[in-house]
Amino acid sequence: MSTFEWDVLDTAVGPLLLAASGEGLVTVVFHADEAVRDRAVAQLADRLGAEPVHSGSGRLAEPIRQLRAYFGGGLREFDLPLDWSLSGGFNRQVLGELTAAAPYGTVVGYGDLAARVGQPGAAQAVGAAMGSNPLPVVVPCHRVVETDGGLGGFGGGRETKRRLLALEGVLPEPLF
Repeated sequence: MSTFEWDVLDTAVGPLLLAASGEGLVTVVFHADEAVRDRAVAQLADRLGAEPVHSGSGRLAEPIRQLRAYFGGGLREFDLPLDWSLSGGFNRQVLGELTAAAPYGTVVGYGDLAARVGQPGAAQAVGAAMGSNPLPVVVPCHRVVETDGGLGGFGGGRETKRRLLALEGVLPEPLF
């Protein structure tokens, strides 16, 4: 049986569960307290048909290094092998376009992103793709906002989205 490695990284937005297969980083999960972590690891084992291995090195060494650099303000673009086995079709197409559409320190509207993938009018479908993103932060779905300037939803919660956008200089830092 194949394996995937997982670990939890403490960050400015709380603990993140990271998991990597032999192909690359496969998922990032927000709010990874013990209960969330255990549930996510079990679900990932089922979906991948692989055995989980707790490890802070090996496959996860570079993702951990780059995420620490990002949260420390020293990294603007991730350069990691990604395992896209948890995403496909339209969702993967939209997520693949996202980094080019909204580089560090910028945002893009749901409708604008839909148009970029040749599906104008599919803003709600883009929102669903963002909600299904298995690799948040690394694949920056926090940079997608409503056309009228609203933050929009976010799988990690609106406060996490605000903090990520503040880290990138898009929003002011919270006062408290």
